[in-house]
Amino acid sequence: MPDVGLIGIGLLGTAISECLVASGRSLIGFDLDADRRVQLTQAGGIVASDIAEVLREAPIVILSLPDHRIVERVVSEFPTAARGTLIIDTTTGDPESAIAIGRRLNEQGLRYVEATVIGSSRMLRERDVVVLLGGADADVAAAEPLVDAWARQRFHVGPLGSAATAKLVANLVLGLNRAVLAEGLNLAQRSGLDGSAMLEVLRSGLAYSRVMDTKGRKMLDGEFTPEARLKQHHKDVGLILELGARCRARVPLTALHDRLLARAAELGFADADNSAIIRAFQEPL
Repeated sequence: MPDVGLIGIGLLGTAISECLVASGRSLIGFDLDADRRVQLTQAGGIVASDIAEVLREAPIVILSLPDHRIVERVVSEFPTAARGTLIIDTTTGDPESAIAIGRRLNEQGLRYVEATVIGSSRMLRERDVVVLLGGADADVAAAEPLVDAWARQRFHVGPLGSAATAKLVANLVLGLNRAVLAEGLNLAQRSGLDGSAMLEVLRSGLAYSRVMDTKGRKMLDGEFTPEARLKQHHKDVGLILELGARCRARVPLTALHDRLLARAAELGFADADNSAIIRAFQEPL
């Protein structure tokens, strides 16, 4: 029988499947998209006929889905699974939704752990991501050996809802790092400086962030093959704004970031890599 199940085989799900197979795990998965099911086969996994087969066959099931609304819909349609099945959810979603999903699954006799990922699909393939874990101590302990197959580092940040909250805070800082890099590189080029030379200057000084290593060259080259889609981060920014409103925290930079991402999406870059935010700055005044 397979060791692990996977529901959702997008950019992140495919990278997770590759890491799991490379670590010696036997994997069964499902996605509605036929092309993604082919990707799972190519990665060395087994394609299930539906979600029910994944839950029937695997004692641990990973969810890698676009947003918490889809997770809620998938979970609401879960067939009867073996009591004690561990569900590990990598989705970046609303903290309150994570709590509600966990409560629903616990009532079904299932265990639920948040495992939000800081990093792109490429970084995950290289085991260079940080994973934030939320849930009961025993459930998180059961998930940790599996998470180690794709994480450089992991943190148990608290009960259910904590990982979603921490991921939104991390994404706020990471996203604004990308935006300010895009603004700086665009200003450098518009003022007559060589963009590549300026990137090296930035990387050598106090302004350095790892975003410069992962996104700087993509911005300068206009090479936006997706490692993490712009529309996914735009979705996260919406969640950050909601979280800020709920806890009465001022997030004015995130509000501006939301408008920049919306403009990049309007220009046709919603499905491109999130480094395409530079296109929002490159429009003529």
